[in-house]
Amino acid sequence: MRTPTRAQRRSMLLLFPPAGYALILLAAPLMAIVLFSFWTQDFVTVDTTWTLDNYREIRDKPIYGALLQRSIMVSACVTAVTVILAYPIAYYVSFKVDPGRKSLWLFLITVPFWTSYLVRVFLWKVILGYNGVINSGLISAGLIDEPLTFILYNVNAVIITLAHAFAPFAILPIFVALEKIDRSLLEASQDLGEGKLRTFFRVTLPLSMPGVVGAVLIVFIPTIGDYVTPELMGGAGGKLISNIIQIQFRELNNAPLGAALAIVAMLSVTAISVVFVLLNRRWLRRRQ
Repeated sequence: MRTPTRAQRRSMLLLFPPAGYALILLAAPLMAIVLFSFWTQDFVTVDTTWTLDNYREIRDKPIYGALLQRSIMVSACVTAVTVILAYPIAYYVSFKVDPGRKSLWLFLITVPFWTSYLVRVFLWKVILGYNGVINSGLISAGLIDEPLTFILYNVNAVIITLAHAFAPFAILPIFVALEKIDRSLLEASQDLGEGKLRTFFRVTLPLSMPGVVGAVLIVFIPTIGDYVTPELMGGAGGKLISNIIQIQFRELNNAPLGAALAIVAMLSVTAISVVFVLLNRRWLRRRQ
């Protein structure tokens, strides 16, 4: 067996702290959740006998499947809205803004990070409320006679709030991908007779797909697990699977069932993400 060189030993030494950090703070809690999902709990007493009762309960009770489907639907809508709105912004900053001003634009994009996520959610609650900014403005303009009730405490409010909260996460990876595109390729496409629109769909969009894929995954995966926004903005009709998981852990004191729900949600998100990445690769190969 070959003895590691000095450079290799130094690399291993530098790699050990982040690897240990990830193992302790990421892998260990995940393994604990997996372990808990095979146990049962009678409010106080935890039975460590391995069983699949939690997963059978999830399978047999339609409420859990319905909430998971709603969560996936909401996350998909949030992802679609966020990425579709983020792409033009990233494109404008990358192709239209003067290079000396791009840092300013990126600075402005990250301004929402200066405030607490909870504060931003409450601000949307004020905007969308029964007597909020939107309803008051529409009534003052004479467009409506009474406040709209479908823009708060439902799934629509959850989608709007999450789309705003995750917008910077979608803009930045798309911008990075657009910045890496060789501008001479676009000029060559137009020199060969392609218009700007066909150049965008045949050159710019395929080359920026890594950023789009990154934006989709960055937005889709965490929105499944967000429970603050559905709790504050969703009302009774806007609860998601994350809220049920939180209820199982905190109010019903049934950590094993909550852990099983979390595992099912993670596996569902992983499967959808893998399918999306594979379909994107297949589409890119066809384009090539």
